[in-house]
Amino acid sequence: MADIPFWQRKRLEEMSAAEWESLCDGCGLCCLTKLQDSDTGEVFYTDLSCPLMDTETCRCRNYEQRQELVPDCTRLTPENVREFDWLPTTCAYRTLAEGRPLPDWHPLRSGSPDTVHEAGISAAHRATPSNQVAVEVWQEHIIHWVL
Repeated sequence: MADIPFWQRKRLEEMSAAEWESLCDGCGLCCLTKLQDSDTGEVFYTDLSCPLMDTETCRCRNYEQRQELVPDCTRLTPENVREFDWLPTTCAYRTLAEGRPLPDWHPLRSGSPDTVHEAGISAAHRATPSNQVAVEVWQEHIIHWVL
């Protein structure tokens, strides 16, 4: 069993904190601002990122304090991840919660943190911090390249 990767033999709830954190592929898509249609409930991604997201690496500049600094930052846990249907279908947390295998480009499979960017899955070099754009024009930043 030791040669079977942890993500294939453990349920999300059985993973250690380090295993859980390693599931993040570093795409940055969860850190993009989402807009929700108040009539239909439909969620739209924008190319606007959390101000803490490094838009080149898609990593949080202050991960440990992100929830204090950005109160609406969503903390994914094994217990709540299934509630967030706005997560992209490529997200490893959603993928595993839905019983699908990790894709070849995922860093745990490829061995490289760059494969998510090379596969064109990430927001790297495609996002602008939301605090640099007036709220009134956020709708103009809706994107359709998120899978």
